[in-house]
Amino acid sequence: MVSKYLEIAKNAYIGYFEYLKNEMIFNYSYKPWYANYFWGLIIISLIFFLLEWVQPWRKDQPKFRKDFWLDLFYMFFNFFLFSLVVYNAVSDVFVNLFNDFLALFGLKNLVAIEIGSWSRGLQLLILFILRDFIHWWVHRLLHYSPRLWQFHKIHHSVEQMGFAAHLRFHWMETVTYRTIEYIPLAMIGFGIDDFFLVHIFALFIGHWNHANFNLNIGPLKYIFNNPSMHIWHHAKTLPAERRYGVNFGLSLSIWDYLFGTAYIPYNGRDIEIGIDEDQHFPHDFKGQVTYGFGKTSESDGQSDH
Repeated sequence: MVSKYLEIAKNAYIGYFEYLKNEMIFNYSYKPWYANYFWGLIIISLIFFLLEWVQPWRKDQPKFRKDFWLDLFYMFFNFFLFSLVVYNAVSDVFVNLFNDFLALFGLKNLVAIEIGSWSRGLQLLILFILRDFIHWWVHRLLHYSPRLWQFHKIHHSVEQMGFAAHLRFHWMETVTYRTIEYIPLAMIGFGIDDFFLVHIFALFIGHWNHANFNLNIGPLKYIFNNPSMHIWHHAKTLPAERRYGVNFGLSLSIWDYLFGTAYIPYNGRDIEIGIDEDQHFPHDFKGQVTYGFGKTSESDGQSDH
C-alpha cells in the first residue's frame, strides 16, 4: 500500500516537471498556446506593469515599489516552484487517499450534481461563481482564525501596493484554499486544475485589484472587485468594529455587499497600508515562508490593523 502512494508521488513529480517544462518552451503538442498558464501569468503581469508605469493611480509611488522583486519571486514560487517542490505530489497522494477512503464505503466519487452535460459556458460560469464564493469564506476565515491570520499576515505585510503583491502569500494559504474547496467542487464534478479560462480570469482581476492602476467601471464595481475597494482591505487602520477586516472578495465584490462587509468610506488611494508588527516580523523570503508556526492565541487575531 505504501509503495502505491510512493509511486503516485513519484509520478506527480515527473508529471508536473514535464508540464512546467512544456509550458515554458511552448510545446504546442502538449496543449494549445492559448491555454499556457506560465506565459499567461507573465503576459498579464507585463500588462499591469506597463499600466502602472504609464498611468499610475498613486503617482508619487516609485515605479519599482518597495519589495517589488520579492513579490515578483513570490509569483513564481507560489504558482510553480511550490508545486514542483512538494505540493503537487502531496496533493495527488491526498486525493488518492481520500478516494480510497470513500471506496471503503462503496463510493466511487463525490459527485452529487452532474453538470457535465451542460454547455461549456454555463459550466465555466458556475465554476467561477461557486469557486469565488468559497474563496470569499476562506478569506474571511484567514482573518478570523488567529492561527490562519499568522500566515495571512505575509500578504498584508505589503507596504506599497502593486500588481505583484497579489501573489505574495504564505504557502499555507494554498493548502488551506485547496483543501476547503476540494469537496464542494468535487461534488459537482469539477477538478481543481480544470478550466483554464476561470483561472486566468481570476488572475487578471487579482492583479488589477492590487495594481497601482485604477479604472472607473461604474456600477460594475458592485459585482467585480476593484482597486478602490481592495485598497481598504489592506488598510493599516480600521474602525474597532471592523477589526477582522473588510472587503474580502477576491474576484467578485458582490459577496461583501450581500453580507455587510463592504467598506469604502472615502477615496482610499493614499491610505497607509500594511500591518503593525514588532521588529521581529520577517521582511525576507526565507523568514516569511517559515513564519506562522509558533504559538498563537485569540489575542493574535487581526487586531494588528
